[in-house]
This record gives sequence, structure tokens and C-alpha cells, in this order.
Amino acid sequence: MATSEPRVVGKSLPRMDGAGKVTGTAVYAADFALPGMLVGKVFRSTEPHARIVRLDTARARALPGVRAVMTAADVPDVRYGGALKDETVFARGRVRYVGQPVAAVAATTREAAEAALAAIEVVYAPLPAVLDLDAALAPGAPLIHEEWASYTAIPILHRDGNVCNRARIVVGDVERGFEEADRIFEHRFRTGMVHQGYTEPRAAVAAWDSSGQVTVWSNTQLPFEVQNTLAEILQMAPSKIRVVVPGIGGGFGGKLRVGVEHFAAFLARATGRPVKVITTSEEELTAAYPRQGTVVELKTGVTKDGRITAKAGRIWFDTGAFAGSGPGVASVATLVLAGPYKIPNLHLEGFAVYTNKTNCGSFRAPSGPQANFAVESQIDIIADALGLDPLELRLKNIVREGDEGPTGQVLNAVGLEECLRKAAAAIAWNDRRPARWRGKGLACGWWTTTGGSSGVYVKINPDGTVALNTGAAEIGTAALTGAAQVLAEELGVDLADINVVSADTFSTPFDFGAQGSRTAFAVGNACRAAVDDLKRRVFALAAAQLGVEPEACRLADKHVLADGKRISLADLARLSQQTGGGLIAQGTFIAPPTAYDSKRVDGHVYPAFHSPSFHAHAVDLSIDPETGDVTIHKYVVAQDVGFAMNPTYIEGQIEGGVAQGLGQALSEEIVYENGRVLNPNLTDYKMPTTLDMPRVETILVQHPSLVGPYGAKGVGEPPNIEPPAAVANAVASATALRLTSLPITAEHIALALRDAGT
Repeated sequence: MATSEPRVVGKSLPRMDGAGKVTGTAVYAADFALPGMLVGKVFRSTEPHARIVRLDTARARALPGVRAVMTAADVPDVRYGGALKDETVFARGRVRYVGQPVAAVAATTREAAEAALAAIEVVYAPLPAVLDLDAALAPGAPLIHEEWASYTAIPILHRDGNVCNRARIVVGDVERGFEEADRIFEHRFRTGMVHQGYTEPRAAVAAWDSSGQVTVWSNTQLPFEVQNTLAEILQMAPSKIRVVVPGIGGGFGGKLRVGVEHFAAFLARATGRPVKVITTSEEELTAAYPRQGTVVELKTGVTKDGRITAKAGRIWFDTGAFAGSGPGVASVATLVLAGPYKIPNLHLEGFAVYTNKTNCGSFRAPSGPQANFAVESQIDIIADALGLDPLELRLKNIVREGDEGPTGQVLNAVGLEECLRKAAAAIAWNDRRPARWRGKGLACGWWTTTGGSSGVYVKINPDGTVALNTGAAEIGTAALTGAAQVLAEELGVDLADINVVSADTFSTPFDFGAQGSRTAFAVGNACRAAVDDLKRRVFALAAAQLGVEPEACRLADKHVLADGKRISLADLARLSQQTGGGLIAQGTFIAPPTAYDSKRVDGHVYPAFHSPSFHAHAVDLSIDPETGDVTIHKYVVAQDVGFAMNPTYIEGQIEGGVAQGLGQALSEEIVYENGRVLNPNLTDYKMPTTLDMPRVETILVQHPSLVGPYGAKGVGEPPNIEPPAAVANAVASATALRLTSLPITAEHIALALRDAGT
């Protein structure tokens, strides 16, 4: 780390991709087109669970403009997935949710493609459907996957029937901890299924060349994972598959896995022409990868003065008809159930459970909001029952520097107390109920910075500019601007001198992907590694030109300086091209493993939080007792970001995360009835708009991590975690009623007030 005041990192500089996005010249995957391109569409199941008795595509194939119709009979019989391989391209023999792909068509126009879908004939024989968690877990419940035991899965998963993983944390002796408690509190919470709400739907264009190579232009967050998954599905070598990300109109975890890329690739191969597949809003809300609905049960023991002695907790995830991200999400949830608290005795379990609903996946801080909603709601319930201030109860139990996390990891750079105190002060916490029907709420939490490797190539051009080549995709967070700021700082150049090439599996180095709050963190560190390598060559070349020792050289102001002499990076790059092939370096970074106690975990995919961040949210709101409407007067986030690489865009991430969190808290839910989505449109699926959003006050707390560039921690996911709990606690403060299910709609509040006779 540089000893002088940073010139570039830590500054609120304009994002590198901003001009193209505000002028409309940026090309997204949904915009991408090729000459002669066909339109692809997917034919989807209308039954939640049924045998396919007959599937007839003859009429569809014969229609004008139709160039291909494909079903399971036309593609390899392959199961794919992440930790658990249980999904097929098209339904084979039976369908497991409304919206499951059964066939796909390619035609010359959208109208012709839709006519082909309408002409496909299918006869179903309904099977017993498992439509919620209770039904899936009941003794003798119908199995979503009768052949589940034969599926390929990573060995540590604990699977049984409709449970596709059970993860567990056990610390101490929870029964003894309950015996030591003066009071024991037991509560049950529910959360609904919610969509990520990205602006651009999933989209892909595929084209094959004469050598048998396929190129897929996609808005995936993980181009290298999609490349490998396509290799599995297509039964090809990954080297024959190129995935390019033109641009992404939002992802939030919903575009981590294969979405429509495989349909485009199969249809393009069948027709010999490029094919584009893009989903509709209805498809997004019935057949995407939304956040799982959950049921959470918590049992917590405390002493009279508020010390937590034990916690037992279970969280069940409705992961839909296929495992998706469920096994990992169930694991991460147990760490969130523990909370950022020192609790000597824990028994926590997370379950991923199959049902006949759409395949769920990842959504910004997967499992965070659901588990945190339960934990932080119960903290307030306990405080009120003991006659304690909820802030003081938290401060009595939170982790601090050097404490252990629930799985034994040693915590450092812990800024939680500062976050809590600053967030509470910002809403004048001492006056928790300033008026009738008005109340204030707090919630706090912790989160991880996801690991995985990142590689970069860095080249100094003959004009003194710098090329940064990374496999990471920019998904709208400005994370690559942050990484470029690190590179500019390390090289002594301006941010405007950096040009980024990204997310092309053929021309960029591997990156674990834009996920888990990791991009600026990991790519920034890879840039530092590349500069370390580059400096050796730059300084050796400069020393020879300046007549000094390489050790005397340093970088500043686009030059190498030594003993009062200087030579520009541009001159050195030109000289190097003539004598040594140019100034090019490679840098890689993979986060060091976080030590934990393996005896505390079982069936756990993610047993420790790497470079964890800590955060607190505070909200001041009022309730209309007649309608139940919520008005938020002030919303505050205090987040320990480690080091603010670009304060403006961190604040933007916090504001966006709060918007999504408030949507889950107050209005959003994919509503199912008899296995069918009742609100598959953006009129009835109620995402908040800019008119619904309060102004969000952000307080950036900086306790530098030991690993991140300049001490940075992951920042993108955490602001999505606490809003549901903070709002629930404020609503309880304002109404004296505790709502334990999400979303907390105006209708639910009004009905609760009516039932309470208030």
C-alpha cells in the first residue's frame, strides 16, 4: 500500500462505463444482433407436476418461417447444475413446475415463433403436486425427484427425499445453554419468493462457425461458468465454446447460471443461423431464478440482563423443482442465523427443499434477508420482553475485534459497534416513539466477501495508456471502475488512462465471476499483483536508460523517477516494443482460506465468511392506522466497507440494496396458487419505484480488512440484508404489533390492527 495520500483510490471519480450508458450507446445483450439472426422462443409447461403423455411438434414444424423445433429427443440426455446435477435442458418424461421448458423453436420473426409455440400439442397426465414446504417435508410426501439418489452431487451434501441439502453448525451444548437461561423465546417466521428485478431480461445470441465452434453473446454474470455448463450440455470441449458479455442490464445474482444460452446454442446449430433468445416479463416471474421463500424457527435463551446463552434455529428454503443455488444458500444461512453475536451454544440448520415451483437461485446476499429478518426481529422481541433497549441488547452481545465467529474463525477489522451507534444516533434513537403511530427500528448483520480466483493482463501502451484485461463482467456496480482505480494508483497514472477489456472467455483470463461482492476486491488485488510483476521490468528498463539502479526507481505522474531523473511510461513502452515485446504482465489473486473449526460444521458448503463486513440499518417511519400504509421518514445505513475505494459508487450500491430490501420488506412476493403464479407481470408484482423510495443516508465506516486492496471489503450485497428486519422492528415500534411474515404490506398491517382491535 502506498504510504502517501492516494491520488486515485478512495476518490469519487466518474465510472468508466458511464458515458455509454447515459447516452444510450452502450450495447447490452438484449441489443445484440447478427445478420440473418432468427428468433428463438421456449415452449413451457402449464402443469406443476405431470407426465408428458404426448408431445406433437409436427404442426409447428410445418408453419411458414419456422426453421427448427427442438425437444428433449433432440438434445443429449444430460443433467447439469452446481453442487447438485439434477436439471435437464428440456423436460424428459414429466414436468415438475409451471414454466419448465418442454420445447424450443426458432423462426424468422417473433410472430412466426409465437405461432409455432401455439401449434405445439402436448397432453399431460397430472401427478400429485408438492406446493409448499410443509407438504414437501410431510411423511410420505410425493418425491419431486424419485431418482434423486442417483444424481451426481458433491460428497458433503446431506440429501434425503425432497431435501437436497441439510447444512449444520453445532457449537457447545445448546441444551445446557438453555438451562442457563432465565428466559427462552421461540418464534416462527416466513418470507416470500421474490425476483431480482433486473431491468434487462435474460438474453443470449448464439452462432456457430465452420470449424464447429459456437460463440454465445450473453448477459451472464459468470461467463466462464456458463462456458463450462454449455460444454456439459452440448457434450463439447470448453475450448470450442466462446462466451462474450456485451453488457448487462442488472443481474443481482439472477444471471449467475445458464438461463437461455443453451436454447440459443442448440437452435443455432440446428438451423445453421444465429439465434437470439430473450425472456419476457412473464417468463422472468414464472421460470427464472428468484430468491427462495423460507420458513424460519428460532429458539433463543437469554439471562435476565440480556446475555444470550444459547440459540437453536432452523431455516427451510423452498428451492423449487431443481436444487439451483439451494445447497449453498442453506449453508450460508446458518452463519446468518448465528448473527454477528457471541453465543456460546448453537445448533443451527439450513435445509434446501424441493417443491413443484420454479427453480430458485441466487439473489443479492443469498439467504441474508430471510435469516436476518428472523434473527433481528427476535432480538427486538426479546428486548421488549426483558424491558431492555434493543440497541443496548445488541451492544451487549455483538462480536468485537478478536472474537470468534460461529464456526471458529477469528474476526478482525470488526466495525459493528461503530455502525450500530452511528446508525442509531442518525435517527435520534433515544426517542424511539416520537408520536402515536410512529416508530423507529434497528437491524444489524454481517456478510462475506466471496473468494474465487481472478486473473488480469495489464499492458502499458506506447501512448502511455494502460490496458486492463479481465474476465470479470461489469454488471452495473462500477466494480471494474474500482479495480481500475487500484491499477491507476499502483502505476501512477490517471483513471482516464485505463482502458478495460472484459468478460470474453477466449481473450480474457479466468475470473470466478461478478458475484458475492468480490469483483473490485479480487480484480483490484490481481491488478496489484500484475503491477508488482510489471514494476520489475519497467524499473530494469528505466534504470538502464537513466543510469541508475532499479532499486532507486519509483512510479509517479506517468513517469519513472530516480535520482532527480525521469522517463515517461510511454517512452518505456515504445522502447520495450522495440527490444522486449512490450510491457505486459499477468496478475492473479485468490483469497487465502479463512481458518475455521471443521468439527463445528456438517454438510456445509460455505463454512466461514471471508473478509467479513459489518453493518447496521436504522429507520424512522409512521403508519396510517386506517390503511396500513407505511411512510418512511428517514432511512440510514452505516456500513463497514473496510476502505471506500470510490465513495460515490459505494453509496449507490447501498441505495440500490436498500431499494431491493424495502421491496422485499413491504410489497414484493411471487404469489403461487395451485402451483401457478398469480402475478406474472410488473403491474401485479409490486417492485418499488423511485417515487416510493425514501432518501437513504449512508455512513461509510472504515475498518480496513487484512486482505482487500487498501483494506477494502465487499460492499454490494450487504445493504440488501437488513431492510426487512429494520422495517419490521420499526412497524412493531409504531403499532405494538409484531408481523412475522414478509412482505409486510399495508393490507397485512391494516388487518393486523383490525384483528387487534386497535
